[in-house]
Amino acid sequence: MLEELNRSWFLLINATPNSAGWMLDSAQYIARDLILVMPALVVILWLWGRKHEVSAQRQMVLKTAIALVASLAISWCMGHLFPHARPFAIGLGHNFLYHAPDNSFPSDHGTTSFTFALAFLFWHRLWSGALLMAAAVAIAWSRVYLGVHWPMDMVGALFTSLCGCLIAQLIWNQWGSVLYQRISQLYRYCFAMPIRKGWVRN
Repeated sequence: MLEELNRSWFLLINATPNSAGWMLDSAQYIARDLILVMPALVVILWLWGRKHEVSAQRQMVLKTAIALVASLAISWCMGHLFPHARPFAIGLGHNFLYHAPDNSFPSDHGTTSFTFALAFLFWHRLWSGALLMAAAVAIAWSRVYLGVHWPMDMVGALFTSLCGCLIAQLIWNQWGSVLYQRISQLYRYCFAMPIRKGWVRN
């Protein structure tokens, strides 16, 4: 039943050779490149910001990093426990984005983008999290639209990301203070010259 629903949703979303060229081009950009905005944002939050907000921003960045590692580890385990072929690998629908015919569940792109979005929702600002969630949903849609993922791959990615954020919060509650101090010391040592010149925050 669930597999039939998955296939029905996929065929409803998946592009066809008759789809508009601008839709395909937009989806390819979203599927490949939009995700790059997310790590760029956390780098910016670590390096720059108002003096009284930098500490909170950096703690949020570290939580996000922990959540991402946890989410991708869970995703890897789920992929090996519940292997699932991609749509094009079984000849279903149309494929408009090159991808190796490896396991599809859950989506790594979906897991990564949803983890960033949830992290910003939980630990940063509601508006920033909402914007990143919209971007994550767009990425999820684009990869189904282009034929490299199933809808359930993205549902699995969302739940994987939720688990990753929960694990990150539990780890932070236990060891966050020490971790933040150690990483901050390492940052100040490695970025001593840019900090001294005022290019980045201390």
